[in-house]
Amino acid sequence: MKTKDFWYDLPEELIAQTPLEQRDASRLMVMDRRTGAVTHRHFYDLIDYLKPGDCLVMNDSRVLPARLLGHRPTGGAVEVLLLRDLGNKHWECLCKPGRKMQAGSEVIFGNGELTATVREVREDGNRIVEFHYEGIFLEVLERLGRMPLPPYIKAELEDQERYQTVYSREVGSAAAPTAGLHFTKELLEKIREKGVKEAFVTLHVGLGTFRPVKAEEVTDHHMHAELCMMNAETAELLNRTKAEGGRIICVGTTSCRTLESLVNENGTFQAASKWTDIFIYPGYTFKAMDGLITNFHLPESTLVMLVSAFAGREHVLAAYEEAVRQRYRFFSFGDAMCIL
Repeated sequence: MKTKDFWYDLPEELIAQTPLEQRDASRLMVMDRRTGAVTHRHFYDLIDYLKPGDCLVMNDSRVLPARLLGHRPTGGAVEVLLLRDLGNKHWECLCKPGRKMQAGSEVIFGNGELTATVREVREDGNRIVEFHYEGIFLEVLERLGRMPLPPYIKAELEDQERYQTVYSREVGSAAAPTAGLHFTKELLEKIREKGVKEAFVTLHVGLGTFRPVKAEEVTDHHMHAELCMMNAETAELLNRTKAEGGRIICVGTTSCRTLESLVNENGTFQAASKWTDIFIYPGYTFKAMDGLITNFHLPESTLVMLVSAFAGREHVLAAYEEAVRQRYRFFSFGDAMCIL
């Protein structure tokens, strides 16, 4: 299976640069994964496709304001992107400009309440950075940090909360689980009133989610590892949903990857956490998921491959071509699909 088999042609003007004013006003393409037939609706119509006894599974990870803009003592501008907390005030980071950020380099952020020292330059170009501050790092980040928006979004985000889901609570992601950005608290309340259950898992999204597939053969690509977690309450709710014949519908590919990583061989769940590098592409047999709510993803990406594994490559690419014809908005701030 070739990576190029998951290419589609996307006009650049269809890449959404800003979120809609109303979260659930985005368009929704509903697909029957058996036939590939699609229907055009709006996201607030999602409730029409959910049944009492279904369970929506949502990733409650919250995006870290991980983009820090600072300067060197000599005055040169520096950008530092937090990737992974290594403990003891040390983080793995991406730094720009890299040539100026060698071991021993110092950086100042804001009025100097946060400073940093590059301790190591790794072989992959990432830096190990030690931060210096008083108090709680997360509170310092909330004041000084910015959202690490995907590279295809050129516009600055006016309201940082628009890159968070309304149910986010566990801080740790470098990117938003974007399928959930369409939900409002009001829509979720209506969904609950219909008798649809909601369960939460946590997968902290890494920047590797934007890493392109460079391998010619799909099977030669290696996924980055991400931490995912499921508590006992969610495990029990999912087991009860399956036992009672309800559908498990994942909000986003991150929720899907979490469930498929943590499901037992017999299709049941228990509280667990692990680092997962699961790679789902056509040929994969789903053990947990019955439906998927997701955005429109980059050509040749692992996310398009996952959706194709669930709904069929031909069906998915045909649906994407239809979305282009209908001028849907693509990627993180774009429109949504519901595949059942």
